[in-house]
Amino acid sequence: MTATKQVLELSQLQEPELINSAKQGDKHAFKQLYQLHHQRVYALCLRLTGQVSLAEEATQDCFVRLWQKLPQFRGESQFSTWLHTLTVNQALSSVKKQRSFWARFVSSDIDIHQITDEYEDLDKILLKLPERARIVFVLHALEGYKHEEVASLMAISAGTSKAQYHRAQKLLQQLMSQHSLNKVKISPANNGGQHG
Repeated sequence: MTATKQVLELSQLQEPELINSAKQGDKHAFKQLYQLHHQRVYALCLRLTGQVSLAEEATQDCFVRLWQKLPQFRGESQFSTWLHTLTVNQALSSVKKQRSFWARFVSSDIDIHQITDEYEDLDKILLKLPERARIVFVLHALEGYKHEEVASLMAISAGTSKAQYHRAQKLLQQLMSQHSLNKVKISPANNGGQHG
């Protein structure tokens, strides 16, 4: 059986079958899992890391880790939930690993033009937030984590998580106001500058 034929057959399998095949070491099944989930994993990594290059690295590390940990997946939760947790942990680990004194103040390698998902405007604005405020905001507001869970993941207190979340909200409001004003300047016939 040719590799192309195997890939076509595997693409028709349901996710649980792909997971079981990949757990047995089937690289073609794992490739299908990658293709099903890599965009969401990358989007989450980008929101958490704030840098395209770091998000790409975290995404790659996440799938390497997934390959290693897949035999431990028992199906007690949905695969997407399990992968989400793995992704958050890997992205936070990548941020900690890559953090340097200067990187906290200067984010020079953000390449906004490569971001192409449906939340492009929000992602552009999120990337301008300070690292800790961005991570807390993404985890709490976008991913639904409780402040206690965010605190545990980031090794901070729940109070600090709440404070960072409120800081992010205020900064986002300011940045979104600026963004709206810039859009109005670019396209004056834009419904009087009102955005839904």
